[in-house]
Amino acid sequence: MSINHLIIQNLKKNVKNYYLYVFALIFTVALYFSFVTLQFDPAMNETKGSIKGVAAIRAASVLLIAIVSIFLLYSNNIFIKRRSKEIGLFQLIGMTKNRIFRILTIENFILYFGSLLVGIFIGFSISKLIMMILFKITGVEDIATLRFSTEALIQSVVVFAVIYLFIMLMNFLFIKKQSILSLFRVLSSTEEKVKKVSIFEMIYGIIGILLILIGYYISSKLFGGDFTTMSELFLAMLFILASVIIGTYLFYKGSVRFIFYVIRKKKDGYLTIHEVLSLSSIMFRMKSNALLLTIITTVSALAIGLLSLSYISHYSAERLAQNNVVADFSIINKQDAENFKEVLAVNQIKYNETIIEVIQVNANIEKIAESKLEDMNSDPRNMTIPVISDKAATSVDLSAGETLFTGYNDLMQKFMPLKSAGQIELKGKNEVIPQKYLGLRKEYIVSNYFTSGSPVAIVDDTIFERLKKDLNPDIQKESTLYIGIELQDEANLEEANDLFQKMNFNGKNDSLLEMSNNQKRSMGLIMFIVGFLGLTFLVTSGCILYFKQMDESEEEKPNYTILRKLGFTQGDLLRGIQAKQIFNFGIPLAIGLAHSYFAVKSGWFMFGTELWTPMIMVMLLYTALYSIFGILSVLYYKKVIKEAL
Repeated sequence: MSINHLIIQNLKKNVKNYYLYVFALIFTVALYFSFVTLQFDPAMNETKGSIKGVAAIRAASVLLIAIVSIFLLYSNNIFIKRRSKEIGLFQLIGMTKNRIFRILTIENFILYFGSLLVGIFIGFSISKLIMMILFKITGVEDIATLRFSTEALIQSVVVFAVIYLFIMLMNFLFIKKQSILSLFRVLSSTEEKVKKVSIFEMIYGIIGILLILIGYYISSKLFGGDFTTMSELFLAMLFILASVIIGTYLFYKGSVRFIFYVIRKKKDGYLTIHEVLSLSSIMFRMKSNALLLTIITTVSALAIGLLSLSYISHYSAERLAQNNVVADFSIINKQDAENFKEVLAVNQIKYNETIIEVIQVNANIEKIAESKLEDMNSDPRNMTIPVISDKAATSVDLSAGETLFTGYNDLMQKFMPLKSAGQIELKGKNEVIPQKYLGLRKEYIVSNYFTSGSPVAIVDDTIFERLKKDLNPDIQKESTLYIGIELQDEANLEEANDLFQKMNFNGKNDSLLEMSNNQKRSMGLIMFIVGFLGLTFLVTSGCILYFKQMDESEEEKPNYTILRKLGFTQGDLLRGIQAKQIFNFGIPLAIGLAHSYFAVKSGWFMFGTELWTPMIMVMLLYTALYSIFGILSVLYYKKVIKEAL
């Protein structure tokens, strides 16, 4: 047999056995090329939405390279070990190590760069689709064009060529280091199989579970007032991160084996064929895979958490904008308002106008502030808050000694929660007026220009006039007039917004639609990038777990042969394998989801107004995509079991 014929036969065999690796390589190249194409696309800086996303795309492409590099190097490490016997046979028939390395280099070159070319072609084909998705997420109205980027091609080829050189270096060192005898033992020594659960494993298994639970508990208390300084918050976050990661590693190292050991102990060692193929197999392999599973779980939790938070911001964009702007258009300059109303009248756009006078007053709210973050600038004994008359607020009628708060920022409520009732003091320049605090309403009445996250105090008109005559000029805003323009027909909102944007104003005026669009653009771009990286990691980590299952199935094939000869059917074995894959893929997924849930729940209010819908949607999508690799593993096992007899 000639060397060329040998290479061709090996290529056919590799493509047949490692089709998912080839698919993953093509997929990652396509994703990387289409992603980098965005970096060099003029639309990223010139779209109507003015997305300045090149820097973010460039930073994300570096992370994408890291993910792809680790995946390819790790996968190659698995495959070169699987071919160890083949390499040993080549040496037995007289081939030198250098010649074997040349054969593997040619095979990998054809397979690798063939996949690279296919991936670049697919990446170019879908680059327009990727741009359309980006425009859709960010709310940019522009036309996506199919544009081939030479710069993206050069960058992609250089990056994957460098990765290929590292792969070849890994193969060269592997071949040089191994003797003929060790090559025949590599596959059987790659997994650590310890059948007896030691007392130490039980101890650090329990410690692992406790560390995870402690991390979860502290995360639930993070912004509840237990930590009153920024340094305490920072240390608490570091502790949560370390506790959860170390706990996850110990969980895989000892907890899983310990739990399965207890289950097996209760059965007095009498296990069904399904339990032998699932519980026992995982017990003897989980320990050696602890580091890999910890990395996969941690990065999965990070991807799910970041994607959930960015989607929460995107999902809450309209609500956040409404809290800040209140009306369709919020104006603080009377002349600006007159000019805008004239433009609306010329274009026959009907509207309603709301005018509210707002003054700034120092207030002592110490008796109703339950806790505070000491490092924040808000002193509850002398906190500056906006004040309006009850005549300006709808359905509010207060007596001279009563004050009602409204529109308190969600973030401020976490750092400085308020009681439902109590006594406060409103301070003018010379006069201090005691007031009975009646509680807090959620409605926002004036724009963020006047509040900056603080609540608005509604007081009786007589008290408002007293405070107005005793103003402290040092704390007043440039404007004391809030003018809200609400359109009677929301169908005219885009036209009115275009007119609003074309005008030259003297004051700081805001458009509800424009602020919502800006929020969607900024957070949409972040969500797009995080989703891109998360999808890449999901595919690569899923493939790694799949490759590990391929290895295990080939190693356990003799066991399946014996079981089939003993009379067990293919269905009997397959049910055990299905249970095994639920554990293999389900445990990292379940723990990753739990980690991300507690991480998101502890600080979601900083990003938006809605938690459950965005988070559940992200988790369901991630779970569905992740499950595909578990199904593929079951199908591969089915093929191995079928061939076992």
